[in-house]
Amino acid sequence: MVKVSVLGAGSWGTALAILLANNGHEVTLWSLLEDEVELLRTHREQTDKLPGVKLPNSIVITSDLNEACKGKDLIVFAVASPFVRSTAKLSAPYIRDNQIIVNVAKGIEEATLSTLSEILNDEIPNAEIAVLSGPSHAEEVSRGIPTTCVVGAESKDTAHFIQDIFMSDKFRVYTSPDIIGIELGGSLKNVIALAAGIADGLGFGDNTKAALMTRGIAEMSRLGVALGGRRETFAGLSGVGDLIVTCTSKHSRNRNAGFLIGEGYSMQEAMDKVHQVVEGVYSAKAALALARKHDIQMPIVEQINQVLFENKSAKDAVDDLLLRDKTREYSDLEWKK
Repeated sequence: MVKVSVLGAGSWGTALAILLANNGHEVTLWSLLEDEVELLRTHREQTDKLPGVKLPNSIVITSDLNEACKGKDLIVFAVASPFVRSTAKLSAPYIRDNQIIVNVAKGIEEATLSTLSEILNDEIPNAEIAVLSGPSHAEEVSRGIPTTCVVGAESKDTAHFIQDIFMSDKFRVYTSPDIIGIELGGSLKNVIALAAGIADGLGFGDNTKAALMTRGIAEMSRLGVALGGRRETFAGLSGVGDLIVTCTSKHSRNRNAGFLIGEGYSMQEAMDKVHQVVEGVYSAKAALALARKHDIQMPIVEQINQVLFENKSAKDAVDDLLLRDKTREYSDLEWKK
């Protein structure tokens, strides 16, 4: 048994707290929101986000960061990506040297183009930062539906330590040294999922979605490799795996927001109706900025930005994608003749 604290009591943080408690660990779940803390203490349930899923009585729920961070073997950062920096600033004074932190949120900071692990390294430089990602809807993890993820860390020992803590007969964890690839896969797939949802909202079929997903993973891989990630990572759980589940599932907030945009809702109206942070919207501008900075072609990401922020119609965006100049599927394959 180890002492684990989960910072962020949204659906994902709550699901992971339940998983870790069921694994026999001593778990503290923290939220900045007093009303959320009171709700969880009173009902032992995220009634809006995970209805019907009860928190084990052993989980301590708190809004006190000192209580949440002090004396922990592992701290899990599970706040939504736009709030990672502010939460890191708040928690930094309470975090000991060499504290192992695993970030489980997915996103890229628009203002700095930093990944979330880079933000944590900036704000908590005395800690050791790892990441956990993969095709893992909170709604399913919280109910013990079989799931697989990958943990990335600089140290093999750290990766194995985190793997052992999360691993169960319902939650399988792989390890990898490719932190940047894992993070970019988890972030960029949200942008592609918006496109897949838009296609569904427009009434297009499986062919269209398959095309968007396949060309989407090509865009993700190009940028990821340019930024130092490994191409194999994008063929794995945090790349293709997470892309498939996020583009196709009823649980996907990004796909659902895209669907509403395809039906004619504005970006803000779609986000309001989803009632959760749509992280692909926050990552879209950053992804495009990174692509331009590194001279990487990402036409799907470019069109999504125009739909989200330049009032381009979703139908026109799809037409422009299909009418692009002719090109090869893989430019590094050589012809025999």
